[in-house]
Amino acid sequence: MNKITDRLYNGVIKENPTFVQMLGMCPTLAVTTSAINGAGMGLATMAILVMSNFLISLLRKVIPDKVRIPAFIVIIASFVTLVQFIMQAYVPGLYSSLGIFIPLIVVNCIILGRAESYASKNPVIPSIFDGIGMGLGFTVGLTIIGMVRELLGTGSIFGFRVLPESVDTISIFVLAPGAFFVLAFVIAIMNKINIVKAKKNGEEPELCDLADCAHCQNTMCNGKGKEE
Repeated sequence: MNKITDRLYNGVIKENPTFVQMLGMCPTLAVTTSAINGAGMGLATMAILVMSNFLISLLRKVIPDKVRIPAFIVIIASFVTLVQFIMQAYVPGLYSSLGIFIPLIVVNCIILGRAESYASKNPVIPSIFDGIGMGLGFTVGLTIIGMVRELLGTGSIFGFRVLPESVDTISIFVLAPGAFFVLAFVIAIMNKINIVKAKKNGEEPELCDLADCAHCQNTMCNGKGKEE
């Protein structure tokens, strides 16, 4: 039970793919023009994460090591196609809004990364909950960004009007630059909270350390670039 709880906490809080690892930035920036789009994309990704982690973990001792990446991609692509057809049939409006980003889940680094780093090395049950945790973390991240962008850009959240009609909205937040602004501010707030919390507990805040870059999962971080 502790391992399952740890997988959920790890995905949602400790290694949140959006706000901590900075993975899956393409859909994060592109589809979060509204809260419903962010939630829909996150839930679709979570479903594929859970199913692909389950099957990859189940077949981890059967798949030859030399062809594991192509095998993982085939498995992920199969589940993406399945989810795509289901969304097209039952939520056509959301399917149209997300567009090309649904099939692009195949190359989402979160899914392939969890398959390679966790599901291919661990039993089925923890792998399933790893997928749930990471998927929930991704969904929470996209939904928060979508809510902020939708509120500031249109005055609504999940399509329901929140701000009075008399309040002027800022249309740039539902355009491409708005995604960068909101993501930057959310990450800055989270970093500030972590720093204050660390100081309150008499600990050093977790910052990028060149000496620890070999263990860092974020290949795009500033430390990695300097080290190379």
